[in-house]
Amino acid sequence: MAAACPLPATQDLSMLHAKLQGLLRFLRDALPISNAHTVDFYTQSVWEELVDLSPETVLAALKRSTAEAEAEARLSEARPLVEAETRAGVSDFPKTFCETSRKLVSVEAFALAAKYYSVQNLGICTPFEQLLVALQGNKKQRTGENLEPVEFMNMKKSHEVQAMSELICSITDYYGIKQVIDLGSGKGYLSSFLSLKYGLKVYGIDSSNTNTHGAKERNRKLKKHWKHYHTQSRVDVNGVDLKMAKERKVQNEIKYKADIEKSYNNSSANQEKMTTSDYLPDFSGSVIANIRKEIENLHAQPHGEENLCFENPFSLIDFLPIDAIEPISSSQIRNREITEAKKERRKMASKSNESNIYSPLTSFITADSELHDIIKDLEECLMVGLHTCGDLASNTLRIFTSNSEIKGVCSVGCCYHLLSEEFENEHKECTQEKWGFPMCHYLKEEKWCCGRNARMSACLALERVALGQGLPTESLFYRAVLQDIIKDCYGITKCNQHVGKIYSKCSSFLDYVRKSLKKLGLDESKLPEKIIMDYYEKYKPRMNELEAFNMLKVVLAPCIETLILLDRLCYLKEQEDIAWSALVKLFDPVKSPRCYAVIALKKQQ
Repeated sequence: MAAACPLPATQDLSMLHAKLQGLLRFLRDALPISNAHTVDFYTQSVWEELVDLSPETVLAALKRSTAEAEAEARLSEARPLVEAETRAGVSDFPKTFCETSRKLVSVEAFALAAKYYSVQNLGICTPFEQLLVALQGNKKQRTGENLEPVEFMNMKKSHEVQAMSELICSITDYYGIKQVIDLGSGKGYLSSFLSLKYGLKVYGIDSSNTNTHGAKERNRKLKKHWKHYHTQSRVDVNGVDLKMAKERKVQNEIKYKADIEKSYNNSSANQEKMTTSDYLPDFSGSVIANIRKEIENLHAQPHGEENLCFENPFSLIDFLPIDAIEPISSSQIRNREITEAKKERRKMASKSNESNIYSPLTSFITADSELHDIIKDLEECLMVGLHTCGDLASNTLRIFTSNSEIKGVCSVGCCYHLLSEEFENEHKECTQEKWGFPMCHYLKEEKWCCGRNARMSACLALERVALGQGLPTESLFYRAVLQDIIKDCYGITKCNQHVGKIYSKCSSFLDYVRKSLKKLGLDESKLPEKIIMDYYEKYKPRMNELEAFNMLKVVLAPCIETLILLDRLCYLKEQEDIAWSALVKLFDPVKSPRCYAVIALKKQQ
């Protein structure tokens, strides 16, 4: 266990509730924008229903807002928006939406509020480096083996694995534990790295048997790579081991030659008492003469390594019986030839083989999963998850709170669109008791629902935010116009089938419509080319409406993520046996858009 060091201070539950209250006030008006489906953009007149501004005004204001944000970032990275607090109160942005129509009337206020309610600017995030320092205390951090993940992963995954494994190693050292459970382990990148680099005993659990099998094969290859790296690093670090090994080799050779000389001198002293035939009874006189000559030549030569040989290196061994020379056994010779450096490498390799075990397992994890049934040797451990999909991220936290063996949790979620929501379909009968969202009492009492389209737009838009881009406008425009064609020409107002990724395979709008209708099972022959192109010409001037609307979605996306993460953090704060919990930005959002980890630690015994 690391030396005692206070963990960073975090906001208490009442302060988080205040943040939630302001966020909900903003989202009650803003969520309809996120929940609007672009497929229905023209058929349901989405722009007219939700925005009381021209698309040109919206685009210009958002471009100004983006430029200001970039300038501010250059001046002070990750600084809370003090200006927003002083200008409009902590969570009061009254001029964003019309009080009667609930339409958007101020893009500037909308962008400012969305920025304020992002995780980074809301002031609820604990700095990664600050947490590492507190966990490590005065203890020197383990560096692990000299193994770089970039050699067998892509840059994004390498960045994620290195950052998360450093934190995991610090937490396991903090508690003095060696076992890690990786839920939703997928291809096993994180699990393998933790096992090979830090010597942790890792169980990687995934619901897909294909992933588990692939993880086993990948880990086998990584072990082969690691063994080579491990051997090289042990011998070559700073040249010290190699130099010491050479010095010991010279000393061993001198000692070995001295033993041979001593044996020879003892034999010469006994020559007068013992004839050659007494210890070589089965050899002729000529053979014995040759052996004596070889021994005399050996004794007369200098003791350099290049001269430590016979004219025929196998002649003496071939002629002598097994028990002819007894002073030095073959095992003694081998032991002297093995340098101390090699002994140490073998010892370390043997030790690492016992401890750094990665075991991929296949199991579908729910909130009620019993870990003892999955892991027979379950002990005090840390539970982790790197980009766990949908409800698995929520269930990871529930399993952590209900199992005394799990001392800490580090979970980075993703795939928010796959979350189950308790209040999304209240009138629909369902036997499910534990939902992915909401988790905390506050949002349950509010009966809050985000909606699938909002969660989906958050997932897609977060990546665009990281890259400084908007959603792909032309492909969405094609789909929205197609929907109007289907409605007018085929009488279908709601289509449950998906067109899929046809856009990239099409040469024009006409080609897109033909292929889409065919995929949807609709008779394309009833639509002449002129009618299709008339729809295109009708909506082309309004394409900027869709572009501006999608930009509003992109701006709003971080607020949806903030709500989901705050819900999980508040849930952890509600638990009595948890000593510390926080949100931590583990990754560079440009490299990995889902960059926030929910971390919690139980009280030390």
